[in-house]
Amino acid sequence: MDIITIFFFLILLIAIFIAYRVGQKAGAFKRDKWWEGEIPNYRKDAILRSRAVLGGHFSEQLAPFLPDFPFKPNECLFMGKPIDLIVFQGMDEKNINKVTFVEVKSGRAKLSPQEINLKEAIDKKRVEWVEYRIPEALTKKGNIEEKVAHIIEEAREEISELLCEGCGRSIKHRGKCLACNKKAKREREKK
Repeated sequence: MDIITIFFFLILLIAIFIAYRVGQKAGAFKRDKWWEGEIPNYRKDAILRSRAVLGGHFSEQLAPFLPDFPFKPNECLFMGKPIDLIVFQGMDEKNINKVTFVEVKSGRAKLSPQEINLKEAIDKKRVEWVEYRIPEALTKKGNIEEKVAHIIEEAREEISELLCEGCGRSIKHRGKCLACNKKAKREREKK
């Protein structure tokens, strides 16, 4: 190949590179301009969704006080998640004879997968009563720190098994995390 062909080929490569960079910059500029126009729409949508969620939370708490609500407000306990209300029917008369789970919805809102699972568990009568007794040592008068120290120490031991020995980060195995292993390897290589 003669020098003119090489020179022409080199200029062609430079021109292609320049065209690529100009196209890239023009595309980025166009994309940024598009986003500048779209961001207000996304913000507006986020605000509307946030208002809807807040309105829903407010409605859930207000529901027992609405005129057509079928239960007494005094007998309702608000939970929010995974169910909105638990109604203890008869609690006013100090004779609870029925417990009702209430999910408050408005408009065309549908049950979430978790709410559907809860409804199925209740419908299939997979509900039970459990009484948990706090250990007597914790309920006696005295210094609470001393009473719970062994519980905290046991929890620390369990947690420490899953913390990095080097930096204390949470890991899924015993020993050191990847970052500490790499750091140790670099230090060994320096020596």
